[in-house]
Amino acid sequence: MSDSAASTTRAVLETRNITKQYRLEGIEVNALRGVSIAIHEGEMVSIMGPSGSGKSTLMHIVGLLDRPTSGEVILGDEDISHMSPNELAELRNKHIGFVFQSFNLLSRTTAQANVELPLVYGGVSGSERARRAAEALERVGLGNRITHLSNQLSGGQQQRVAIARALVNKPSIVLADEPTGNLDSRSGIEVMEILQNLNAQGITVVIVTHDDRVARHAQRVTRVFDGRVQSEEIVRDRVLAAAELKSLPPEEVAG
Repeated sequence: MSDSAASTTRAVLETRNITKQYRLEGIEVNALRGVSIAIHEGEMVSIMGPSGSGKSTLMHIVGLLDRPTSGEVILGDEDISHMSPNELAELRNKHIGFVFQSFNLLSRTTAQANVELPLVYGGVSGSERARRAAEALERVGLGNRITHLSNQLSGGQQQRVAIARALVNKPSIVLADEPTGNLDSRSGIEVMEILQNLNAQGITVVIVTHDDRVARHAQRVTRVFDGRVQSEEIVRDRVLAAAELKSLPPEEVAG
């Protein structure tokens, strides 16, 4: 999506001048200092920064896992800044699909059952859960691994199961926190290709990373430093994962 296109689409989620303070051993820590960002429908955006920059705190707020100390968080047309934990949990299950560095799968559970978990929490019937989980796994290229246990899958395959789980509720945003951090180079590129393909299909994707090369797979990079937005950049020389895969040696073929 171009910068002009982003400006004409609606914001799926916005933060408006948010701050976040913690008290640590009697000392006040300002994790966020007046951060305003907007994630537009159909964008692929990276939030990038080093350790301690505030990007993880921002991710927790964008992902409805935490609330700001001050400022507004707008999801769609609704200010969610002061919602209760139960209200946030309900919205989170409906609107945010999470992909974590450590996969967060149940190890002795099948790929299908892992993908069904958000639907279980949403009260979806068993037959509908099975149908939607199978569809999501097919979408990430794991239709033939549906009955495999998580601990029988490679790291790249486990991350694809996590992406399928993030998709199964048809969320407003897929939020990927260091999605390639525990993967070898080829598997990491494959995961980025999946995220780029999903975005090309209209899914809004937000990547949180410290890695500039991972960040540049997105269309736009928001750089966070010292609790503030340092810069916003439209990526003109975007890294295309499909081209990266073609340039790799052929010996390591994904399963």
